[in-house]
Amino acid sequence: MHVLGGLTVWELSRRVWQEIQEDEILDRAASLSYYFLFALFPTLLFLATLLGLLPGPDLMKTLMDYVAGVLPGDAASLVHRTLDEVVRGASGGLLSLGVLAALWAASNGTASIIIALNVAYGITHQRPWWRQRLVAVALTVALSALTLTALLLLVFGERIGEAVAGWVGLGPLFTLVWNVLRWPAAIVFALTGITLVYYLAPTARHRWRWVTPGSVFALVAWLTMCVGLRLYVRYFGDYNATYGSIGGVILLMLWLYLSGVALLVGAEIDSAVERAGAAPRG
Repeated sequence: MHVLGGLTVWELSRRVWQEIQEDEILDRAASLSYYFLFALFPTLLFLATLLGLLPGPDLMKTLMDYVAGVLPGDAASLVHRTLDEVVRGASGGLLSLGVLAALWAASNGTASIIIALNVAYGITHQRPWWRQRLVAVALTVALSALTLTALLLLVFGERIGEAVAGWVGLGPLFTLVWNVLRWPAAIVFALTGITLVYYLAPTARHRWRWVTPGSVFALVAWLTMCVGLRLYVRYFGDYNATYGSIGGVILLMLWLYLSGVALLVGAEIDSAVERAGAAPRG
């Protein structure tokens, strides 16, 4: 139980539930979803610019295919259609001032995460404004780099495995093992991104760990939420009949809200584990 700070799963769950209520996590997740919505398209625009600098096939289309895999259909169509309109309307300055503006706007979502995680970790003091913004921009760049690396691994993983196997002189067995392992590697990148947010975003410093109970929970809860929401919309919910043309917007906001809940609850888990581990043993 050392990984949980000496707590049992039941005790940890009780403490986390109490903290969720005291810190008003559900309300803060709603606030995050608002900022996430405004940061979503600048983030995708920033990624589109970076992907355009890389050689190879249309990586942005591949990224949007993965986006469509985690979003409900109507929400994915809304994101894809809006991003296409933004990219078509952008001028050649996208690679200069445009990408900087997109990065700055995308960091607004990360800045809102910093404020929410400070509450989750019980931190009352804040960084100076300029330093908090620098951390937000750095986190946005780091998360974009992890996303690109994971995407390249998924898209070019098979070719990379074949090239390495030919260079080292190994047979097709190595290629098969490589193709299997590149999916867990993508999960590791996702876990690293969440842990990086939990490590850098809060104002207080704490020990770095590649994997934390909170990051594992956040990733599993997020993946479960994505699958569950898609199944619910497909078989039980008809948002177009209820909300008409804004059904896609409602679904996107719901997806962003539940993503914020998963992220903040994971932070509460790590906070509870750290406090329990630091408490004196009687």
